[in-house]
Amino acid sequence: MSDSPRRASDASAPEAVPASADTTDIDRLFREHNSALLRFVAAKLGSEQEAKEIAQEAYVRLLSLNHPEAVSYLRAFLFKTAANLAIDRLRARGRRPPTRSITDMELAVFHLSPDRQMEGQQTVAILAQAVAELPQKCQRAFLLHRVEGLSRAEIAARLGLGERMVRLHIARALEHLRLRLDIAERGSKSEKEPRS
Repeated sequence: MSDSPRRASDASAPEAVPASADTTDIDRLFREHNSALLRFVAAKLGSEQEAKEIAQEAYVRLLSLNHPEAVSYLRAFLFKTAANLAIDRLRARGRRPPTRSITDMELAVFHLSPDRQMEGQQTVAILAQAVAELPQKCQRAFLLHRVEGLSRAEIAARLGLGERMVRLHIARALEHLRLRLDIAERGSKSEKEPRS
């Protein structure tokens, strides 16, 4: 390599491979600046977990330096390396479709308030009762379609009905369920309203 200064984009690649950096300086650097480094990278990426990964990789690159200079230089190198790694991570994100993190989905599914849980249980009970109220053929067509995922043609063949009749049974079942849910919703609203 030449003695000319490297470009900013090259700052994340250490010049030397041997791991001979003074670990006491790096130890001190870690103790004094790790939390600031994590905040710096997390602000760029919007993720504490990714910030920890980037910081770890930056420390690995710092440890691979052949001639570490003063701690202030090491700090600058560490932050510049972390910044470049964060930019690389953001570019990689742009190349793949965005995904929701599992923790977001877990919050939506598992952290329901007791009121929402009770409301969900009541809705399931209302729907189960409404399905039980359906005439047998209507109930069977609806369950085959919604629960087992069969097409109208498959249901028609299984029940010995025409596809048009299957469609009517499913439509009647849905209408009945909607009616039962509407009645239950109106009843719960009237119970919540103050009486004068």
